[in-house]
Amino acid sequence: MKVAFTAARLLLGIIFLVFGLNGFFHFIPMPPPTGIALQFFAALYMSHYLAVIFLLQLGPAILLLVNRYVPLALTLLGPIVVNILFFHLLMAPGGLPLAVVVATLWSLTAYSVRSAFQGLFQRSNRIEQAA
Repeated sequence: MKVAFTAARLLLGIIFLVFGLNGFFHFIPMPPPTGIALQFFAALYMSHYLAVIFLLQLGPAILLLVNRYVPLALTLLGPIVVNILFFHLLMAPGGLPLAVVVATLWSLTAYSVRSAFQGLFQRSNRIEQAA
């Protein structure tokens, strides 16, 4: 299973590295979006928000590839993966298979470092008072 987790981490890192770099250098030809997806991308492009998204893909991708701060990388990529899934589910279903693959790779990688996220899932009954 360790091999599967390592493969998932590396594939996830490669995917986000390639698509993050493609956002800046445009070496993969992409068909232009249509309909509401076009309006969505136009707003992201005009506001320069896409540059932030591409940078937030590159940093964690490098962390995943060098196997450092993997929980941090997954935390940064989590919202991006959710947005990719919903974008393709609601606006551009043609890319949904790759989005599902990315979400699956993210989930496998997160499962491999689940102990780092353990504190998030502990229920606390104490109400701490300010001193």
